[in-house]
Amino acid sequence: MSRIRKRSGGPFPRRTLARAAEQGARRALADVGLDGPEAAIDIHDLRTLLDSLRMARRTAWQTIVRLITTRSGRTTGLLLALIAGIAVKLKLFG
Repeated sequence: MSRIRKRSGGPFPRRTLARAAEQGARRALADVGLDGPEAAIDIHDLRTLLDSLRMARRTAWQTIVRLITTRSGRTTGLLLALIAGIAVKLKLFG
């Protein structure tokens, strides 16, 4: 069984690795169109959009739970059917 010896990684290999990682990150950002001067603004806008989507989804679920737990009768059934139809139409579940 051969033993693997740990080579002393001096500053040159670390610099090379850091440079390669930075170039890879820049290339990945360029591939998705986030390499221009307004890239930081675009990323901020994307994060804001995702936060808004999460909040809307959470609010929708809270509303559904409130409808089920606080109201009874035909109105709740009608609203649940309407919400289910919207969810299917918008393909929210797959």
